[in-house]
Amino acid sequence: MSSIKISKTPIPSDFKEGLSRVHELRCHDPFSVLGKHQHKNKTFVVLFSPETQKIELENEATSFKKIEGSDFFWAVLKTKNNASHYRVKYLYNNNSVYTSYDAYSFLPQLSEYDLHLFNEGKHWHAYRVLGGHPKIVDGISGVVFATWAPNAERVSVIGDFNHWDGRKHMMRSRVGTGVWEIFVPGATVGQHYKYEIRNSEGQLSVKSDPYAQGFEFRPSTASYVVGETDYQWQDKLWIKRREESNWLTQPMSTYELHLGSWKRQNDNKFINYRDIVVELVPYINELGFTHIELLPITEHPLDASWGYQTTGYFAPTRRFGNADDFRFFVDYCHQHNVGVILDWVPAHFPKDPHGLARYDGTPLYEHEDPRQGEHRDWGTLIFNYGRNEVKNFLISSAVYWLEEFHIDGLRVDAVASMLYLDYSREEWVPNKYGGRENLEAIDFLKELNTITHEQFPGTVTLAEESTDWPQVTRPVWLGGLGFSMKWNMGWMHDSLEYASKDPIYRHYHHDLLTFGLLYAFTENFILPFSHDEVVHLKGSMLEKMPGDNWQKYATLRLLYVYMFTYPGKKLLFMGSEFAENEEWNQDKELNWYLLKHPMHLGVKKLLADVNHAYVNNKALHYYEFEWKGFEWLDCHDASQSVLSYQRKYNNTLLLVILNFTPEPRLNYRLGTPQAGYYKEIINSDSEFYGGSNVGNGGIIKTTEGKWMNFQHSLTLTLPPLAGLVLEYLDGS
Repeated sequence: MSSIKISKTPIPSDFKEGLSRVHELRCHDPFSVLGKHQHKNKTFVVLFSPETQKIELENEATSFKKIEGSDFFWAVLKTKNNASHYRVKYLYNNNSVYTSYDAYSFLPQLSEYDLHLFNEGKHWHAYRVLGGHPKIVDGISGVVFATWAPNAERVSVIGDFNHWDGRKHMMRSRVGTGVWEIFVPGATVGQHYKYEIRNSEGQLSVKSDPYAQGFEFRPSTASYVVGETDYQWQDKLWIKRREESNWLTQPMSTYELHLGSWKRQNDNKFINYRDIVVELVPYINELGFTHIELLPITEHPLDASWGYQTTGYFAPTRRFGNADDFRFFVDYCHQHNVGVILDWVPAHFPKDPHGLARYDGTPLYEHEDPRQGEHRDWGTLIFNYGRNEVKNFLISSAVYWLEEFHIDGLRVDAVASMLYLDYSREEWVPNKYGGRENLEAIDFLKELNTITHEQFPGTVTLAEESTDWPQVTRPVWLGGLGFSMKWNMGWMHDSLEYASKDPIYRHYHHDLLTFGLLYAFTENFILPFSHDEVVHLKGSMLEKMPGDNWQKYATLRLLYVYMFTYPGKKLLFMGSEFAENEEWNQDKELNWYLLKHPMHLGVKKLLADVNHAYVNNKALHYYEFEWKGFEWLDCHDASQSVLSYQRKYNNTLLLVILNFTPEPRLNYRLGTPQAGYYKEIINSDSEFYGGSNVGNGGIIKTTEGKWMNFQHSLTLTLPPLAGLVLEYLDGS
């Protein structure tokens, strides 16, 4: 601005352009003109302070003079004042007084090495550098703020420490890196802040910090400064066991839950992480689950998104407490032998104006071309995985949860949407070879899995991938994506379709039960009955079952016997364990009163028994991903809708017989691989579970004579709509 008069000041004339840019709030390097400078053997200070009457140096008889036509003030320091930093006393027009060190007297705080790693996409701990972090610089406490906004013309940090005024703490651009930073002396832990960003066209936006580790309680969206934790972990034994165990052969039975609707306070408010886990863990242990999987607790603005539209990739949601509260949650689970899986969403992000969308005024985290960068049917944006800094953002987020919160694994949401450029899109852009594969996303997933498995041994990554993409769970060095496990969506759809049919028609659809074994061992599969199956008018698990009331409960119990004896790790959504009778509603807690009813309680008891059997018996879990642990007894009895198979480990042998009709099968002859005695250890028709108590009364002995390619056979009574599990005892 030509009206700024510096001719009667010690300020060099070549500062004038910089001063004008600061005055117009469009300067990328305010440190070049603000703060302390040397000129002609004089040390002078320039401050920019709108709406200010007077400025003085504290403890020094030096008053600043205002530069005509501006909000700049200047003063010449006395020769004896050689201190790097100086405290300034401001008297504002409203007569308020504020004293602080000058932020523009501090050198850059981010190292060139950190910035280089970040730009290369190799800074796995970028969350320690970017964001807002308390720091003591030259004996002065404050907070270092840093954000990536390469196309911005000016970035300011605004917050509780400067009355949310973007004129007061304009940040320094680290040229060539896209990173902006500033050390704000006097800023403290707990203070709220955002970034005010001016784009190249002069438009302003106010954004939450992408790397913030804490956010206000929704609907407010400000970030807040989180300090170093002093939480004392008590889970060393769990971590040691996790590192030394082989998850491939260990049982993994997961209880999927949404923290906001598992239980609530009497006034329908959310329960704190610390309080809910003390009630949750005994329940999990009673049921026999080895893990819980949390629907995303990464910060999100909209309850109805269930956490899948994430805005805070480094912050546990404030709905249930702070970061240390969540540490307690995980720690308590580990101390009681429960693993914690976090649902994590690197596939897309919402368009909320305070979030990542057009962060610096341009498509930064997303693609510029909407054919590549937008899920129009979801109303979300797609990450640009080909950009190093975006890939770094996501990998750093994954590392953050595994390292800072001891999370045992990440369930990666919507992997299929990442792998295919034409996923749910009418218009799309082919890759450089003309194909539909998203090459950048593939590379990102491989790198994600390689890093997390190497750096956090024993942790797992779980892919929600619904297509026939090959080698999802095979090592990267063999050409796979490197995931530990994959949701078996085909098994889930086939099983629910079969179970939902009237028993009279099931014999026409027997292949829905047998087809899955053709591919069951091509990947490391998880069998999921997840939240997605009990929403959007799909009905609860109980309501999917056909027939009268008794048949519904019986079929659900049968389905759970089938699930927990079929090869693959297990996952069940909350409420399904006691036959919740309503579709899931995220705005209220589960209908716990149902457990007062015998039929609901019976389903829960059955679920607990088959779950414990799965966990405690190696025949049901050791060879889940190999043919070695499974063999058909009879997969061809479609006419009677009966399915039978054996599960085995060394000398342990279990027989599973499933009757999917309401008709008891008397004198049902079944070939057996071993002669001797078998004990009925699970009968889902037991009166203990609410069944009709048809069964085989304990010990059953084989008879000689070839039957179904076996040399011995059992003659059984198959209860109606029920599953049996028989344990081989010995040959005596």
